[in-house]
Amino acid sequence: MQLIDKFAALFYYIFMIILGIDPGFAIIGYGVIEKLQNGKCLCIDYGSIETSQNDSFPKRLQKISKAMRLLLERYKPNAVAIEELFFQNNTSTAIPVAEARGVIIATVMEYTENLFEYTPNQIKLSTTGTGSADKHQVQQMTRYILKLKTVPKPDDAADALAVALTHAQTNVFMAQSSMHNKLARGECKKGKIPKNSSNNQLKIRASSPCIVKKANK
Repeated sequence: MQLIDKFAALFYYIFMIILGIDPGFAIIGYGVIEKLQNGKCLCIDYGSIETSQNDSFPKRLQKISKAMRLLLERYKPNAVAIEELFFQNNTSTAIPVAEARGVIIATVMEYTENLFEYTPNQIKLSTTGTGSADKHQVQQMTRYILKLKTVPKPDDAADALAVALTHAQTNVFMAQSSMHNKLARGECKKGKIPKNSSNNQLKIRASSPCIVKKANK
């Protein structure tokens, strides 16, 4: 029975839509990829969620939550991958980014428990093969793996695609997530977030290679 559960979990990882998130509060990068049966990954879309510094911080958090709901409803991902926070120099933004990340995680958990977190070193190692890679190398490898003509912009979107790729390339039996055991037992169910018609105030810039998508007005 345990072997069957493992094969079920493996099948889940063969066919899936992954939403990658690079957390922030001024700009949140997102990238959507599809993992195919042959293990290759296709870029579906990427872009950023932006909030205005003219808005109060609670209002910015509210807009981030609404934008995340819109992304989840639009792409219906099987899994969501988000980067863990790491502050080395610019610690002044640590608390706002952490609060925004908390809002993102809470919103995702309303939709699905298939939420996975990856450290910066895990992302570097997965995309480039070394944990000492710099930001430019990660972006270039992300472009190469997804066969994109140019490095995705803004940088936050490129980072989000790298997060999604990390999840796609992480072995299901080695995934660093508390959700893995639930997934293997078939306990993680994808939920549904109702469509929200009040997203017209959001500024969502989707830098798709083919078309620029905006929130419905």
